[in-house]
Amino acid sequence: MLRAIAFSGAARSRDRFLSILEETRERYRCVVVGYVVMPKHVHLLLTEPEVGTPSTVMQVLKQRTARALLPKKKRADARQRRLFGDASLRTPFWQARFYDFNVWTTKKRVEKLRYIHRNPVKLGLVESAEAWRWSSYRFYLLDEAGPVRVNEGWTEISFRDRVA
Repeated sequence: MLRAIAFSGAARSRDRFLSILEETRERYRCVVVGYVVMPKHVHLLLTEPEVGTPSTVMQVLKQRTARALLPKKKRADARQRRLFGDASLRTPFWQARFYDFNVWTTKKRVEKLRYIHRNPVKLGLVESAEAWRWSSYRFYLLDEAGPVRVNEGWTEISFRDRVA
């Protein structure tokens, strides 16, 4: 799980994160098995990348998102920064680390996908998982393509026969 402080309900910020996730997926050639972007955190289920390491993928994803979404500040003169002390320092966009969990079985993968997809409902953001557009759920339920390619090159999981 990735924790961010600034998706702050803004649809445009969540959309931008997903476009960066797709670019990162392509660059490092990993499979996005599932995702949900919440107002203050993100859940991702990814395979190991063909290029680099999972830590590199997460570092790039976090850096590119922070650069894209944090407000741009003019560089202040070092003497001015000393006058204001720590007040001029930015609050970090992301938590310092991400929390990983290795998934080895299809049963566990389905369990994690269900947890991810139910998150917006559990937090009262929507009545049903398919109503939250920043999630891979609609891919699994309706085979609907979204901003991030999901499950490409991976064994198929479908929730069409039952509610996820």
